[in-house]
Amino acid sequence: MKRVKTLLMYALWVILFFILSDFLINVGLNAAYKPIERKDNIAQVNIYQAEATLVNGRIRGLITNSQPDNLSGKYLEIDFYSKRDVFLGRKFININQLQENETQNFEVLFKLEDVKYYTVSVVDEKPETEEIETIFDEMTRPEVLLATAVALLIFWP
Repeated sequence: MKRVKTLLMYALWVILFFILSDFLINVGLNAAYKPIERKDNIAQVNIYQAEATLVNGRIRGLITNSQPDNLSGKYLEIDFYSKRDVFLGRKFININQLQENETQNFEVLFKLEDVKYYTVSVVDEKPETEEIETIFDEMTRPEVLLATAVALLIFWP
């Protein structure tokens, strides 16, 4: 009986440690992101999240294909700049074949230092210029939990 009680206490401590560390990691990471400014006025591109840290960032938005400008088959060009208007990099997003008033979500996870603002434009063709390095998609909460469980199983003594 005493062993079961000890085992349950260890299990409770592991669960509490996991919950506390998950909370602190989320708070720490999200506190590092600061909003970045957008310097253009394209009504068909709605950016609902644009944030950057000192070394990376993320932009999430929605593209709406509306009249009179048809965006189907074009590219969304995002240019990144520093505080002193120094061009840092460029990313292109392919716009799908959208019907009128149809929308497309997009997400850009970039690895650039000291981004203060960005501009968005629509171009017909993607030039052969070099694009910035993108980061892999962020892991979802179930993926993080699964990876943690696998790591605990592998490294548990």
